[in-house]
Amino acid sequence: MQNMLERARQIVSLLDLTSLTGVETDAQIEALCAKAAGLCGQVAAICVFARRLPLAGSCLARLGVNGVELATVVNFPGGELDPAGSVREIVDALSLGATEVDLVFPYRAFLAGQTGLVISFLDACRQACPVPLKVILETGVLETPGSIRAASLLAVDRGADFLKTSTGKSAVHATLSAARTMLEVIAQTGGAVGFKASGGLRTMDDALAYLKLAEEIMGRDWICPRTLRFGASGLLDDVLSRATEKGL
Repeated sequence: MQNMLERARQIVSLLDLTSLTGVETDAQIEALCAKAAGLCGQVAAICVFARRLPLAGSCLARLGVNGVELATVVNFPGGELDPAGSVREIVDALSLGATEVDLVFPYRAFLAGQTGLVISFLDACRQACPVPLKVILETGVLETPGSIRAASLLAVDRGADFLKTSTGKSAVHATLSAARTMLEVIAQTGGAVGFKASGGLRTMDDALAYLKLAEEIMGRDWICPRTLRFGASGLLDDVLSRATEKGL
């Protein structure tokens, strides 16, 4: 039982609590922020569209919650090859309070062999972004281990702070096979880059599967909010339910 409670607290500490429907009301953003801290500790970040960052920040401050990052998405969800547009989005997000940026990789351009243009895109976004940059590969579209590996290596080489699986908007979301490839690249390149599983994670068992995979490849000591995240909306409710069942 104790191990389950420890795992619940660990998962919550690694969670980017996310709402990216695009139609959230003020009340829904406030309700999301109210979940940022609770019986299992506090989440790593709140992730919302940039225009919602000021409200999220003020909600967290009003609740007395400190240390939760304000994350947003850029080039989302389409992953277009538009460096100027993405740089503008990053600059705007920073002005609205973003402390982390989740950037969608131009996966279609990459698959079309436009590697040089993808490199220029990543370099422009990295230069514009002084905060942690999580690069969303959209692995369900990249599909093959070879493409996922090549995209991961490219993103790491161009300065990504995290590799992230997916937007949650494609037909195929995060998978353990894609995560394995990404984590193997992270290990191969020295382990300084983080990994974020996002898209389709709804249960504590889902999160535990990724945790165990990360422990297998990277080791338990590697795992912390600086190196491992879960992006989800409903995951927290399941984790808290499981923890309550175990007597938290």
